[in-house]
Amino acid sequence: MLAIALVGCAAKQQPKLENECLYGADKTEFQFWSDVAEEMEVHIYNDGMSAPASLNDANNGTDVTEVVETVVLKKGNDNFWRGTAKGDMKGKYYTVRSFQNGEWAPEATGIFAKAVSVNGQKAAIIDMKETNPEGWAEDKRPEMKDMTDIVVYETHVRDYTMSPNSGIEHKGKFLGMSEAAAINHLKELGITHLQILPMFDYGSIDETALDKNRYNWGYDPVNYNVPEGGYATDPADPACRIREAKQMIQALHKAGIRVVMDVVYNHTYDVMGCALGRVVPQYFYRMNEDGTYANGSGCGNETASEKEMMRRFMVESVCYWAREYHIDGFRFDLMGIHDQETMRQIRAALDEIDPTILTYGEGWAAMSPAYPYEELAMKQWTYKMPRVGAFSDDIRNALIGSPFDHERGFASGKAECKEAVIGGLVGCPEWSGEPMQHVSYITCHDNYCLRDRIAVSAKGETEETQLRMNKLAQTAVLVSQGMSFIYGGEELYRTKQGIDNSYQSPDSINIIPWENKEKYNDLYQYYREMIQIRHQHKGFRLGTAEMVKEHVEMKETGEEHVIIYTIEDLEGIDVAEELIVVLNGGDKSVNITIDEGKYIILAQDGKAKAEGLATFYGGVMPVAAYSATILAEIDN
Repeated sequence: MLAIALVGCAAKQQPKLENECLYGADKTEFQFWSDVAEEMEVHIYNDGMSAPASLNDANNGTDVTEVVETVVLKKGNDNFWRGTAKGDMKGKYYTVRSFQNGEWAPEATGIFAKAVSVNGQKAAIIDMKETNPEGWAEDKRPEMKDMTDIVVYETHVRDYTMSPNSGIEHKGKFLGMSEAAAINHLKELGITHLQILPMFDYGSIDETALDKNRYNWGYDPVNYNVPEGGYATDPADPACRIREAKQMIQALHKAGIRVVMDVVYNHTYDVMGCALGRVVPQYFYRMNEDGTYANGSGCGNETASEKEMMRRFMVESVCYWAREYHIDGFRFDLMGIHDQETMRQIRAALDEIDPTILTYGEGWAAMSPAYPYEELAMKQWTYKMPRVGAFSDDIRNALIGSPFDHERGFASGKAECKEAVIGGLVGCPEWSGEPMQHVSYITCHDNYCLRDRIAVSAKGETEETQLRMNKLAQTAVLVSQGMSFIYGGEELYRTKQGIDNSYQSPDSINIIPWENKEKYNDLYQYYREMIQIRHQHKGFRLGTAEMVKEHVEMKETGEEHVIIYTIEDLEGIDVAEELIVVLNGGDKSVNITIDEGKYIILAQDGKAKAEGLATFYGGVMPVAAYSATILAEIDN
């Protein structure tokens, strides 16, 4: 019943959490859900800069503002509390509070606030139509002819824009991501989707003191349905952050790049500092038997996606971002904390908007969630959630070693990882269901970046050798079946100076070093060409488990450090009749015999070119140490 009520025409039968504040020129209507409140009321303020009185202690005695109007809410049979403020309320602010267990709970913004004051302490009453940049009504998602085309590039607004060598004017801002200097690199690289680390309103940055240059990844949600004020040019203007986030998305869309939002529904910044914990205490969270908050997130609490209103909140929230902000995809942080049914309902609801909207996430939790394991959205159950992808730590660990030790991987000389690499190349069918549910990657914002990971595990090797390992590992990702994912800056040989958890490290650690585009241009060009090779050859992205089974074969090599991966009988599928990939993860060159025929060499000895490096007619071919050779057989 819930799924039917949330999608399609039947959605009108249930009130939406999304409609907690509906602005009109002559009145503003409020509605909030609570099944435990005895009374509820809305406080309206003129000022957005200071804290509400009930937040005074939490703000260490900072100035507070006076309530200019109180709207008493009335409870309906559906547990929604409703009320109306008459007159034009635009430009004012509100909080909601509930009376329960003999006392008034602290004021909160409301769980579905769409605009907020600086630092998100009050919700703002605005006309959302006025936040649309010029031409927003004509903004369209870039065409996605084939979902297998997807190459995701992950970055953080500050990482990407803060470098003094970036050429970007609006450093650390949504508008910086909108500038040609930012976008041209992505277009040139050839990625299809830009995944942005959390861009909703989060709690670790003081938006009134951005000159203090504090940094955080943003995995600490406060207001889920509002952009982060620290990325706006004026955090005190509630409309500014919304408009500038839309401008960023619009500019990326014009460049043909889709935008993926990193969402963190699995926990909140804290419990009593956010609306989920204040409006309906405990309901939205999983609790332990002793009355403490469960902590599968490792951040002090975990949300309860299986509860009706939390599930509805998550479904409505992603749909809101997809409709209002034209977001093209969602990456779910610690997706393994959520239940499978919620993920299926999210997928179904997004399909009603646009089936090409992307959904994938981390198929694990930080600690053990307080919910039956077999019902969680863990990686091994991915096949139970059609068209929801999961990151493949299988291929990651096999190629460069686990992030939890300093061991090498296949790409840095550990032959024992060979079979696991092979499993990743075919899309890990034991858990993925379909290849596009297999997110193939070696690094992301978490743990070491690739340069630092190789430096740790292959300590003592020359930079030249470490660069060869780097290319080999990324090649395996880009020729594997599934969705390819690259951490931003790897193409520029970024380093975080050996810091493996840089979530609050300064810009000097996290920024992308744009000067490396010239210094390590050979590496950059290799990444660029490998992405083009992937786009050009459908054989590397067959799209279905059936096609992979039919066309992919692993050849016996007799060499413990070598994988030969072939995609065969490609007539009518690819411009090539056959693709041959040879991965040499050893420290010595090996000779491979190729059947007679006409082949275009796409990659060899650390060089790659989509148009081909040379022609080869079969026979013995040397494959250099720590390198990939890729051949495309053609019939003319």
